[in-house]
Amino acid sequence: MGFVSKIKEEIAVIRQRDPAIHSSMEVFLYPSFKVMLHYRLAHKLYLKKHYFLARWVSQRGVRKTGIEIHPGAQIGKGFFIDHGNGVIIGETTIIGDNVTLYQGVTLGGTGKEQGKRHPTIGNNVMISAGAKVLGSFKIGDNSKIGAGSVVLEEVPPNSTVVGVPGRVVKRNNQLLPQEELDQVNLPDPIKEDLGSLHHANAELTNRIIDLERKMREIARQDNKSVIRKDES
Repeated sequence: MGFVSKIKEEIAVIRQRDPAIHSSMEVFLYPSFKVMLHYRLAHKLYLKKHYFLARWVSQRGVRKTGIEIHPGAQIGKGFFIDHGNGVIIGETTIIGDNVTLYQGVTLGGTGKEQGKRHPTIGNNVMISAGAKVLGSFKIGDNSKIGAGSVVLEEVPPNSTVVGVPGRVVKRNNQLLPQEELDQVNLPDPIKEDLGSLHHANAELTNRIIDLERKMREIARQDNKSVIRKDES
């Protein structure tokens, strides 16, 4: 694919994913568009082992967009970063096709691994704002990572992950077309757990109140028995 074709593809992807855009000219102002131009050039230099030049181009992209993509990362077609400030993508990250990231996402390592240190992201994956995916495991195709989640282990395909640490709350559901990915209407396991704890606490409180009432009744009966014995 030639340079012009790649530009057209980037424009089409951004116009499709961002409902706020009104014209193709606006795409040239988008951080996602700018950083991908820098990444494509830096990646070519990296593959030719021009590591210093690759990093130089990459760091220029960081300064202009606030998005850091290591030149060694492998990124598929249809990649889009919405807003993008604070996004970090590590050197050994592999990203499939039609992936969407939101601002503040980190695709990083744990600091303890060698070789393949960063995650592999499958096709049609959406990772919401502020989520951190740390390690050399895979996020399966058609999965969603909720905002603010910290994912530390492999995620099966067709899953929804939320929480810290992240856990799967939906699995093997119907495939999620890219245009239907929603980073807001996700299950909240922490809220559900707190609700369960509140319910259990209420039950225990009621049981304690009942036991105290029974103990007072037993104490009153014992007092009456003592008084009767004293009177006799």
